Amino acid sequence: MTNQTLKGGVLKMPFEKIKKLIKEQFGIETDKITMESNFVSDLNADSLDIVELIMAIEEEFDITIEDEDIEKITTVGDVVNYIKNKIQ
Repeated sequence: MTNQTLKGGVLKMPFEKIKKLIKEQFGIETDKITMESNFVSDLNADSLDIVELIMAIEEEFDITIEDEDIEKITTVGDVVNYIKNKIQ
């Protein structure tokens, strides 16, 4: 994912909301969160952190993230794209 897409606004709203949720869940400042941030290696999330974040995302965006899809979501960009596809 490029910054051009973010600047174009297509993914900006979900990205900003996801950054806020990550800050609340993980205590990480939003300026350190990028689309390329990996939940485990960059944001130091463990499996419980990820489950709690997924639950917060589902509530925030009023969507359901299927269990098999959770395994495929490893970066912030992955979850932003997933949300974009779900709410279109």
